[in-house]
Amino acid sequence: MSIVKRAAFAAAILALCSSVSWADTIKVGVIAEFSGPFAMYGRQYREAIETYVTKYGKQAGEHTIEFIYKDVGGSNPDVAKTLAQELLIREQVDYLAGFTFTPNALAVAPLIDQSQTPTVIFNAATSSINKGSQYFLRTSYTLPQVTAPLADWAFDQGIKTVVTAVSDYGPGIDAEKAFKAAFEKKGGKVVDAIRMPVATTDFTPFIQRVRSQNPNAVFAFLPGGPPTFGFTKTYNENGLAKSGIRFLGTAETEESNLQALGDAAIGLTTAFHYSAAHDSDVAREFNKAVKEKFPNAITNWASVGAYDGTHLIYEMVKAAGSDGPKALEAVKALKWESPRGPVEMDPQTRTLKQNVYIREVERDAASGLLVNREKGVIATVGDLGWSQ
Repeated sequence: MSIVKRAAFAAAILALCSSVSWADTIKVGVIAEFSGPFAMYGRQYREAIETYVTKYGKQAGEHTIEFIYKDVGGSNPDVAKTLAQELLIREQVDYLAGFTFTPNALAVAPLIDQSQTPTVIFNAATSSINKGSQYFLRTSYTLPQVTAPLADWAFDQGIKTVVTAVSDYGPGIDAEKAFKAAFEKKGGKVVDAIRMPVATTDFTPFIQRVRSQNPNAVFAFLPGGPPTFGFTKTYNENGLAKSGIRFLGTAETEESNLQALGDAAIGLTTAFHYSAAHDSDVAREFNKAVKEKFPNAITNWASVGAYDGTHLIYEMVKAAGSDGPKALEAVKALKWESPRGPVEMDPQTRTLKQNVYIREVERDAASGLLVNREKGVIATVGDLGWSQ
């Protein structure tokens, strides 16, 4: 976009924002995946949003909230930027939300700066995203936030050698660096660092490379959906667990894939900010509400990120309507009880401070289903990658 076009776009956005600043209806544009291999996440976002709206109504303060959904299909930064432009100019939205993938979030940063539009990230987990615009807020997590505590825990459990195997893009590299730094600081050794193409579907060569190193454990990070399922399945089929190589991860046993992994998943260890088996009244009420409205729904990180993101949007609207800068200031230090546990916004990073749970897959005696059982907690962890 040329300088002249950028100036014209900014002027148009500011004019539109000022013309609707006191409108009774506040519009929220949600950019997410509603088609393609990652469509489950768009569906889960929408289910969580609609569950929140069912519970709390469409009113936030003096305003009515309306959600407008746009399908970005996957990691498509050009499409994400075009959709954001359409939402800001044509639909005249006051807030943006969604963003599963880091490149999509980064693509809209200049637009939300120009339009002063608070934008709530439901997932994209690269630490540096929020440095791209002061109008980003994140209700998910960052990779350093969950991987550094896992590295500390692993060393304390007697794991001294690890191979890291991550997808070769922003969040994967974030996870690799954070794990390695924390693990080696404790005295452990990363004996090999494998970076796998994001689009790969054949994980056998990478798993065989891990096995050839014979480490105490493999630490893995892959995008959600089919890649995580494929890697974990290959780990099980190649007998790494039987040979004593422990599996360490973050979302690789997330609830959307968990039952399909079967008994071979039992014992897999992950560190994450949420488990659908979290033991609290708020968590149980959340799961019940989602299931009542969407009987076939599965609650996971996507669900809780969108649910808490919707809460953040409601609080901003209550405090400031469509005044973006004022809305942002109103929630920078907001605290609440989430289905994941106690959370609070960090005013500097605009990412949640939250508990990180050490989880182990086991079969629940009551339901007969596999669950990520919380075995330990590292309390109130912020974005450990912010200063890097």
